[in-house]
Amino acid sequence: MSKYESYTKAELVDALENHVCNGPECESCAFENPKCSATAAIIRDNQVLLLKRAEEPFKGKWDFLGGYLDKGETPEQAMVREIQEELGVEKFKIDFVRTFPGTAEWKGKQFPILSHLYIVELIGEEEIKLNDENEEYIWVNIKDLNTPAIAFDSNQVISEYLKKHFVFDLSRVKELMAQLDESAVIQEFSLYRAMLNGFVSQKYDEGKLVGMGWIFPRRTALRSQAVVEDMIVDSSQRGKGLGREILQDLLRWAKDNGMDMVELTTNAKREAANGLYKSEGFWLHETNHYLYNVE
Repeated sequence: MSKYESYTKAELVDALENHVCNGPECESCAFENPKCSATAAIIRDNQVLLLKRAEEPFKGKWDFLGGYLDKGETPEQAMVREIQEELGVEKFKIDFVRTFPGTAEWKGKQFPILSHLYIVELIGEEEIKLNDENEEYIWVNIKDLNTPAIAFDSNQVISEYLKKHFVFDLSRVKELMAQLDESAVIQEFSLYRAMLNGFVSQKYDEGKLVGMGWIFPRRTALRSQAVVEDMIVDSSQRGKGLGREILQDLLRWAKDNGMDMVELTTNAKREAANGLYKSEGFWLHETNHYLYNVE
């Protein structure tokens, strides 16, 4: 007989509301399945939004926006709800990044969680209006995040992940891309989505971004294929082997991720670039390359 069969209604309600577990017979309490949460890295100008918590746990500590999934919610739905509730904004875009395991605590009991990280782009100039869950907010350069000061262990891992993968010198990216295409207009979140959908190699000289390239998967019915795009080295740094280093980074990513083939296009007049690609094993594929503007 289950121990709960001897409980009065009042005792059962108290046990459920206060999470009372009276021994190993309580199988549901013994499960260590994680509670799911949604976490937002809200980024603008390579800064991320931090909120100062007004409630326990971790009252007074800085935190990423987020919260637990409600019954019947998907992580995406929870993320949208949390942004609307905590910031009072309606116009934004979210992109899923990956999950991060961690722990949380409630009334002295620690339990596992699984945080679903999203990068979030706020659209327009809507005013941020905090609810009573947080006291204030600040924008912090991603590279300057103070990880130990962030609430929750999973969010500290997220902080380090952002510092490793999402730090870009946006002004230099724009300068480099202008050398490749003067008409290019760089959208900040296009750069972050490029990172999510592949790999961006960056090269620095004395702290200054001097070269970069992007590779992403393009799977077809015939093969697993990757495409190299936006490969550029600053004009002042050419002839030093940086282009080869970037290309080899991208080819290494392709091999590590099981790609069968890598493709790229380049202007036939770029003699040095064409020579580099051929020397690394690329061969010229005769084809008609068409472009179509979607309007």
